[in-house]
Amino acid sequence: MNLSKNFILKNATIIDVESEIIFKGAIEVDHGTIKTIFSEDSDLPPEIESVDVEGKYVIPGLIDMHCHIKEDFAVQFVASGVTTVRNTAGNVFQLKKLIESPIDAPTPRVYSADRMIDGSPGLWGPTSYGNFVTDDPMEGRKEVRRQKDTGAKFIKIYGWISKEVMEAVVSEADKFGLEVSCDLIHASQVNALDAAKVGVKWFEHASGFIQTIYPDWYPSAEQAEWDKIDWEHPDKDKIKELCMQMIKYDLYLCPTLVIFDQINLWPDYWHPANAVAETFERAGGLKDFWVTTAEEYGDALKKQLGTQSQFIKDIAKTYADLGGTVVAGTDTPGGVWTLPGMGLHRELELFVEIGFTEMEALQAATIKAANSIKIKDIGTIKEGNIADMIILNKNPLEDIQHTKDIDKIIKGGRIYTQEEILKEIPSREYLDREQEKFLAEFEKIMSTNS
Repeated sequence: MNLSKNFILKNATIIDVESEIIFKGAIEVDHGTIKTIFSEDSDLPPEIESVDVEGKYVIPGLIDMHCHIKEDFAVQFVASGVTTVRNTAGNVFQLKKLIESPIDAPTPRVYSADRMIDGSPGLWGPTSYGNFVTDDPMEGRKEVRRQKDTGAKFIKIYGWISKEVMEAVVSEADKFGLEVSCDLIHASQVNALDAAKVGVKWFEHASGFIQTIYPDWYPSAEQAEWDKIDWEHPDKDKIKELCMQMIKYDLYLCPTLVIFDQINLWPDYWHPANAVAETFERAGGLKDFWVTTAEEYGDALKKQLGTQSQFIKDIAKTYADLGGTVVAGTDTPGGVWTLPGMGLHRELELFVEIGFTEMEALQAATIKAANSIKIKDIGTIKEGNIADMIILNKNPLEDIQHTKDIDKIIKGGRIYTQEEILKEIPSREYLDREQEKFLAEFEKIMSTNS
């Protein structure tokens, strides 16, 4: 929409995720920030342009706390109301354009790790721009220093890392005030409790918990180890006992329920019928990736990840019930049909399905998410905060599925329709050129630094 930099949303029904209240009022936006929140009966300044949102519900912009973003599908996040993402491994240099985009750009603000640190031979192959493979603790420390210099906001370690390298990475990261995140889904040498004891702060996918409860199990273990576990009816006493130990370390859990659920449901996966989802039906890009993944690895993924779905749900709910911090993320675009942006709405639905209230689900993708990464000016509708908001047609506190019913999105003070944002999807030709340029520049940087 073509509005001035200073405008008022009037007759808004505002959902305050911090105070857990819903009220009628008006929101003045001035040059990208929320300047004033007026009560329902307040007299609004007549000289300021206004937008009437009578009958609409306004919530903070959503935060996807676990994804792997690329410019290819960045705009679909914002078109879905996801205005901030936490990128859990990739390449900071490759994301430079997104990271440095203007506050009101139709792409999400990016809080990113750099390439993941894994053990040999590397689940995703040898060292590349997206992963670093080592069994040498000193090399692990050196990589942390390199990532700190690139601007990484946190460090990501992966499942084949050795305990010695993990300890070195956490120790080095701590020197620079960088938290360490782990994905231990495929781990066989370390488990969640091991990682917590050495100072790992973030547990993606609630990973490593099952290995702690069942030390002889891991995804590539013999079938006999799988058969010892009742996957449909997890042992809740053992889960609670472990969560009570883990919570002592004040850890953060990002369970990414949706990636497990989509794989578990495949081929009858969740797929909403809306304008954002339709963009992924086009030939090429992520559709081809998901179809190929399902065709080549669907059965293996269904066993290795889909089978864990109920366990991850029980771990997430138990940890939250004990007072632990659980935030919402998706692992987009991993697995099958984890739709960038829209996948987070499914994550919120799954939160509610496992027993979170609608307000608690919203908080997991707004205020709790923002607080967990110590960003104070997003995640709530509050004076002085960045003006990231979603205008919804229906009340999400009555039904969490209403978060998908989006009227407009406000990103950094600029009001967009979904259609306006989706027009910004880049062409395949542009993306191919950018990738070639990035690979050449990254190779040059690494050869210079070696």
